[in-house]
Amino acid sequence: MHPTELAQKFNDKPAYIMAASGETVTFAGLEAGSNQGAQLFRSLGLQRGDHIAILLENHPRFLQICLAALRSGIYFTAISYRLQEAEVEYIVTDCNAKVFITSKDRQSVVDKLLGKMPNVTNAYMLDGVIAGFESWEETLEGQPTTPISDESTGASMLYSSGTTGRPKGVLKALPEGEFGAEDGPNLFTMLYGATEDTIYLTPAPLYHAAPLTFTMGFMLGGMTCVVMEHFEAEAALAAIEKYKVTHSQWVPTMFIRMLKLDDADRLKHDVSSLECAIHAAAPCPIKVKEQMIEWWGPIIHEYYAGSEGNGFVAINSEDWLAHKGSVGRGLTAQLHIVGEDGEDVPAGEVGTIYFEGGGEFEYYNDKEKTNESRHPKGWSTLGDVGYIDEEGFLYLTDRKSYMIISGGVNIYPQEAENILVSHPKVMDVAVFGVPNEDFGEEVKAVVQPKDFNDAGPELEEELIEYCRSQLSHIKCPRTVDFDRELPRHPTGKLYKRLLKDRYWADHKG
Repeated sequence: MHPTELAQKFNDKPAYIMAASGETVTFAGLEAGSNQGAQLFRSLGLQRGDHIAILLENHPRFLQICLAALRSGIYFTAISYRLQEAEVEYIVTDCNAKVFITSKDRQSVVDKLLGKMPNVTNAYMLDGVIAGFESWEETLEGQPTTPISDESTGASMLYSSGTTGRPKGVLKALPEGEFGAEDGPNLFTMLYGATEDTIYLTPAPLYHAAPLTFTMGFMLGGMTCVVMEHFEAEAALAAIEKYKVTHSQWVPTMFIRMLKLDDADRLKHDVSSLECAIHAAAPCPIKVKEQMIEWWGPIIHEYYAGSEGNGFVAINSEDWLAHKGSVGRGLTAQLHIVGEDGEDVPAGEVGTIYFEGGGEFEYYNDKEKTNESRHPKGWSTLGDVGYIDEEGFLYLTDRKSYMIISGGVNIYPQEAENILVSHPKVMDVAVFGVPNEDFGEEVKAVVQPKDFNDAGPELEEELIEYCRSQLSHIKCPRTVDFDRELPRHPTGKLYKRLLKDRYWADHKG
């Protein structure tokens, strides 16, 4: 629905609420603020197809700014607030942003960027200013609250989290047609039973594709969204209870964090309002999902997709219980499992996952990576590995880039990770290959214990034996190291590359 129509229909109804502070923006406020942003962009000379960059925490103005770009026909690139100066500089420059918007909270990073963003003509800051930045709030005050005369539909151009290398921007063609003209059932109503009475909780950072896309989608469907400033396990449960949340989206690490709370803290919050809990981003260990269904009921939905928008696979609790470990069937594209020879493999056999007939995309300024994602028949892949069973249900094995080759044997570390994270003394785990003179690589686990006082040889031996009791020895770690915290992205993805670099840095093999 067009935001102006939403404002007329719902007016003082909350479009979104900040979970901790309670700060609320109504649909009328969303309309006014996003129109002022769009007016500003036009006054600066930005036209359809231009780019802006946003470096913000989960800020009360984040969604307004995104909507301003969306209704201006502009590409907006939301950047992780966890990145350092050089990483932010690379993305802002690579996406050719003409406008850069940040907050005073990001000062320690952005005060080093001035003069290093050659395409940026205007830089704005919320909640205060430093030299080189204009106040976003003060600049907007003079802008009309009415829509611009030439509205058209923009799009996000988000960058990968860089878990296996340098981030890459995902570019999709801007939608044609009149902005806000789309109407009728959408993904959220068809798959998840959302209505105008839905209260949607997003506990993840908005700069990431899934939280941003789903939050914007629910909000522009006339539903109220509750945005957590930061994810904390018990705070999320408290937010469900306080705001009577009906729908939510998670990643498996969030499930794990909530399940590992003491029972007294975990069970004291009323979550009976929940009708639908959606999760994605990474394979969910079977034991974890079983526990979540036992706790919340058969309301858990899972999907598999990427920022690239080239396919969408989904499964509900009922189908999952009959096909444990599956991420579902393809809904928007035909699935192919492809072997090393480029041909489809039989049901049950592992290969690279390709989508046929899904959305088109390219990696911005990187023809090589775009070409690498394509099959000779025109299909596209996210680089994930898996298999399809006889009934057409897809199972993810791992990312191809994570595969360990030890003595000629291909090992996908996700199997060991799923087992180890279920151990009661483990909070988080990463499994990957490290150098081995005889076999090329051997399996290593780095574990974040629930209590770091447990770290040591005894726990190492216990975890190795625990893994070997459920999995072939060759797939289990030979050794276990311990860290107080693993470098995990707030969206749930693990920066495995950073861990691997410790062990491969001096290797000359």
